[in-house]
Amino acid sequence: MKIAKSFGNTQVLRNIDLDLAPSEVVALLGPSGCGKTTLLRIAAGLLKATSGQMEIAGTRVVDGSGFNAPPERRGIGMVFQDYAIWPHLSVLDNVAFPLRMRRQGRAERERNAMRALDRVGLSHLADRFPGTLSGGQQQRVALARAIVAEPPLVLFDEPLSNLDRELREGLALEMGALLRDLGLSAIYVTHDQSEAFTIADRVAVMLDGEIAQIDTPERLYSFPASVEVAQFLNIGALIDGNVCHTRGFTCSRDKFNLPDLRQFAPEGPARVLIPRTAVRPDPAGTLTAQVMRCQFQGDRYLLHLDLDSDAASLVCPADHPAPIYSQISLAIDPDRLRVFPH
Repeated sequence: MKIAKSFGNTQVLRNIDLDLAPSEVVALLGPSGCGKTTLLRIAAGLLKATSGQMEIAGTRVVDGSGFNAPPERRGIGMVFQDYAIWPHLSVLDNVAFPLRMRRQGRAERERNAMRALDRVGLSHLADRFPGTLSGGQQQRVALARAIVAEPPLVLFDEPLSNLDRELREGLALEMGALLRDLGLSAIYVTHDQSEAFTIADRVAVMLDGEIAQIDTPERLYSFPASVEVAQFLNIGALIDGNVCHTRGFTCSRDKFNLPDLRQFAPEGPARVLIPRTAVRPDPAGTLTAQVMRCQFQGDRYLLHLDLDSDAASLVCPADHPAPIYSQISLAIDPDRLRVFPH
């Protein structure tokens, strides 16, 4: 692949290399301006790559010499932010529209559209109009239209970004289950970490025009490849200091009584990541912190803690509340700590 894209002297994508397995969903996750939408538009044929090659289902669509197959020759499906459903067309006609553009006969395209609607569980709403449907049903109509021609790849351009959080979380669960049931190969662009982790088999974290790390959601969280990935995912507290074989780990203001870090890093400057999953309140714990805020979550509390080390902070789940500004002790799971040598 090795896709690169520049606008004038500004390089937006730097040698992106991404492979999808059959029936795999990969999410492109990153902040605004990281290049994820640009990459999706290049895959769709809506934007030309500056250099690189790309194949979809074994067919070369970008060859590095200026050739760029148009969208209609790529055979892909797309689901947009606002679903792009025509309100004056019935559900059936919306889904059948791509086949109409291919000049497929009316009887055949309606038969294929009904099959696509049946796959997403909406064949009973074929005669309805989009304005009478719920958000989740409209999402399924957009997906049925994207898969009606049985494309080898479906591209999703932040389809849930315009919804409120509660609805988005519910539809993300539904979308993830549906994509797995359909066995689709898909690239899913989002800036929402929870959405990416819910929907995708693998997540590509994009930072500054590059894929900083691509892995399963579980491994991304447990084994971030860099400080930048850990910061973007907000995994926990990052503390600057030094690893010393005799004094343990020291930072600029305090000596932290952390487990022996020699097995994780050589002596010298380092950053230690303390994930929120690595600590728990424990009177016998060896790490102390000050409670800055106690947030009730219904089934648990979240303690927002100050570690008093260069303003390092940490969010820790707890079964019981703690008074604001009180000092608590934390037990540490050393296997969950990550050390990044400078």
